[in-house]
Amino acid sequence: MSVTAISIIAAIIASGALDVYLRRRQMNSVRASRDSIPVDFRSVVTLEEHRRAADYTLANARLGALHTIFDTGLSVLWLTVLLAPLYALVAALFEPGLMRSVAFVMAIGAVSYGLALPFALVKTFKIEAAFGFNRTTPRIFALDQIKGLVLQFVIAAPLLFGLFWLIEALPRLWWVIGWAATVLLTIGASVIYPMWIAPLFNAFRPLPDGPMKSRIEALLARCGFKSNGLYVMDASKRSSHGNAYFTGFGKVKRIVFFDTLLEKHTEDEIISVLAHELGHFKLGHIGQRLAQSAILLFVIFAVLHWAFSAGGLASQFGLPDDPGIVLMIVSAALGPLLRLSAPLLNFLSRRAEFQADAFAKAIVGEEDMINALTRLSRDNLATLTPDRIYAMFYYSHPPIPIRVAQLKAA
Repeated sequence: MSVTAISIIAAIIASGALDVYLRRRQMNSVRASRDSIPVDFRSVVTLEEHRRAADYTLANARLGALHTIFDTGLSVLWLTVLLAPLYALVAALFEPGLMRSVAFVMAIGAVSYGLALPFALVKTFKIEAAFGFNRTTPRIFALDQIKGLVLQFVIAAPLLFGLFWLIEALPRLWWVIGWAATVLLTIGASVIYPMWIAPLFNAFRPLPDGPMKSRIEALLARCGFKSNGLYVMDASKRSSHGNAYFTGFGKVKRIVFFDTLLEKHTEDEIISVLAHELGHFKLGHIGQRLAQSAILLFVIFAVLHWAFSAGGLASQFGLPDDPGIVLMIVSAALGPLLRLSAPLLNFLSRRAEFQADAFAKAIVGEEDMINALTRLSRDNLATLTPDRIYAMFYYSHPPIPIRVAQLKAA
């Protein structure tokens, strides 16, 4: 095995070890503060609620650490043992060419999908159920998995064909064209998803007329946000977690509220959550996130271009020089790079969250924003005492105590 192959495997193992270390830090921080509520929350969070949030965080962290260890070992096994026999099997079924390369990548996707199922089952039917969140039945879970797998094949197969064709047809320019096409597809997906994909999993109904809808429409008009509709999603058939989000792009933007959010929150709190999301729109964060995504994709395609242009990457692992194999090796190698980039990306995301909080405070006031954040944290059992270093790598939103302190200080 070559130095490059050993370096990639070492990076994958180091990345997995970093993840486990960070999760242990998180568990130690949460466990140490399990019986002590932060001062600012002692009047609104009971000790029992704080302990349940700690236990929920610990359960998820333990499962996450096990999943990381499994994924790290599996990645190493793919590169050192499993890719060769799987490729031989696919090669026996398909002639050399694009079909073989696509079939190979899809086969890996299917196997990986199946191997991840036990963790999803434990998460849904053990952890989420134990803490009162799960409302998913085995039938709904199974249907979701089947739909997800079918969508993976329907969407991924033509994209892989296009990628491998470009690599053959335009060996020098394919990566620039592929990058531009992926950026455009990302924008297009934000339009396609709410119209065609989301309804495969959830039912959406218009937000009923009433005082709250009138307040929301007035807030949208005040912020210059033109929506294609206000919808309520039946999130309660799978989970009791509450949330709300914007989806779509341009004229097909829509606002979606989880029915669980409407059930648990007051009208003022819901307006506060919406005001925060409108802050992202008004402050140009959507465009900034798209630009950040485009830059990250450019780096990824540049790495892919190097991998395909250098030649021999697959042979350094003792594997055939098939574009599908090269793509899988690069995908495995990108994991550590993306993990190392997480603090920077999360820093940018958290900065935008602070700005959106400040915007919402100016619209609805400090008290309503703090009440909304506190209730979201309490209802979703979000820990109030995360580890600072862990949060740098895994929190795209600032921890609730920091957001509340920022609102009070601003």
